[in-house]
Amino acid sequence: MSEDPHVTSGDVEQLLLNAQLRNELEPFLDESIDVVDRQHMSTLSENEYLASILAWERAPVLPISKWFNPELVLPHPDSLDNEQLHELLWKTIHRLHDKCIVLEFTDHLSDRELYCVLIRDILPSREKKIDVRGTYLYWHCLDRDEDPETWLRYYASWEERQRWAEENGRPPVRSQLPPYPRDMPGHV
Repeated sequence: MSEDPHVTSGDVEQLLLNAQLRNELEPFLDESIDVVDRQHMSTLSENEYLASILAWERAPVLPISKWFNPELVLPHPDSLDNEQLHELLWKTIHRLHDKCIVLEFTDHLSDRELYCVLIRDILPSREKKIDVRGTYLYWHCLDRDEDPETWLRYYASWEERQRWAEENGRPPVRSQLPPYPRDMPGHV
C-alpha cells in the first residue's frame, strides 16, 4: 500500500472535520447542503460553509436587545434633548455594529427618527443570533416596497429609477442628496 505524498495531515483533519460537520447536520438536512459543489469547492471552503449552516441551525432566536448583557434598553426619546439623543444614538449604532448588526438606508431619517426606529423596530425584533466571524445582520431602515418614493429619491441608482419609471408608466423620480448623511460603520 503506497501513501499519496500530496495528502497532508491538514488534509486528513479537514476530511475528518467534514465528516463530523455532515454528521451534526444530519437532523437539519435540506436542499441547502445539496448546493455544495464538491468538485469545485475545496474541503476547507466546504467545511466553512457547512459550519455556517450548522451555526444558523443552532442559533437562538432572540430580540436584538437581548443580544447584549445587560439587555440594551434605551430611554424614551421624549426624555432626551437633541444632543443627548445624538450621543446615545451613535453609541448605540456602534454597539450594534460590535454585534455585527449593520444599519443601512438611514440618511433620510433625522437622528430622532432613527432613534425611534431603533426602539420601535430593531431592538424588539427577534432574529437569529449567529456567532460566526464575518456574519452580519443588515438592517434596512427603509422598505423600498412600502416607500418607493423615498427609495428612489435617495438611494436608487439611475438604472433603478429608469426601470421603475418604465414599469409604472410615470416619469422617473429625481435623485436628491439625503438630508442626514451619515458615515455608518459597515462590515469589516
